[in-house]
Amino acid sequence: MSFAFPIRIYWEDTDAGGIVFYANYLKFMERARTEWLRSLGIAQQQLRHETGGIFVVSETQLKYHRPARLDDQLLVTAELRQAGSASLIIGQRVLSNPEQKNAPENLPAHALLCEGTIRIGWVDAATLRPARLPPSVSAIFERLVIVRNSAGPGLSTVKP
Repeated sequence: MSFAFPIRIYWEDTDAGGIVFYANYLKFMERARTEWLRSLGIAQQQLRHETGGIFVVSETQLKYHRPARLDDQLLVTAELRQAGSASLIIGQRVLSNPEQKNAPENLPAHALLCEGTIRIGWVDAATLRPARLPPSVSAIFERLVIVRNSAGPGLSTVKP
């Protein structure tokens, strides 16, 4: 099951034409990943304090399908694709929100706007050298893989 986080598009997110600036999709994905981690019980600030480690983005791959525009309501998903001993690959999508009132006629519910994969690595915060995920965090992702393999597709939406 994918985690989904709602986002509304504001002026600050758009270019002069009222279309979302391409790099802002990465910001939307970052917010959704952070909320996804929180929903799993992973508080990054606390984890850094307790373990001395942090997550960092080491690789991104995005494909843009349709533009989002000013006032659009979106759903940004996050789903674990692969878990290693020191990194994760997270699949993410930006979709039109089916609950949006007055949605543009050319933007059906759950229309795919952008998709990609993000690799995040675990590093020692002081040296920024790769390190193994803490056992408590690895256990969460191991359980998630088991649940993912036994569950069907769907979205779990969180209100901000």
